[in-house]
Amino acid sequence: MKTEPTLILSEEDIDIKIKRISLQILEACINEESIVVAGIEKNGFKMAESILKNLNKLSEQSIILTKVKINKKNPLNSVEVSLTPTEYKNKSVILIDDVLNTGSTLMFAAKHFLDVPLKQFKTAVLVDRNHKKYPIKVDFKGISLSTSLNESVKVDFNAPAKAELI
Repeated sequence: MKTEPTLILSEEDIDIKIKRISLQILEACINEESIVVAGIEKNGFKMAESILKNLNKLSEQSIILTKVKINKKNPLNSVEVSLTPTEYKNKSVILIDDVLNTGSTLMFAAKHFLDVPLKQFKTAVLVDRNHKKYPIKVDFKGISLSTSLNESVKVDFNAPAKAELI
């Protein structure tokens, strides 16, 4: 028998968490001329757009937004980024996704960026589920959840935004 989804983050909660993550990113990159905010396609990119808006309100730094395309079901396939490697070379890159489940999407997307010299590389997620198969660390997270393997987390950035445990 399937249970009803449980709301874990309301639109206001998500907004507060994204603002806090934005401040943490700014603090980590305070001396940088520019920051590359790389959102993993769909929800990671929507979260990256929200972080971009917050960073632009808080800082005079150049904030560069890029979209990362990766096949989440088969992350070994190629990763595409909407910037060329020379556009993020020697810059601070923040890789963003909505939910960290096993870590494979974040790990293979991170691997793509590590082919180019960077000043620093950090990761951010809204929800960290603590079920990692891969040894990837999240630098900035909205919330950590210890869930069972048969549960899932769904984030919906449409109005009203919400995150649910299913």
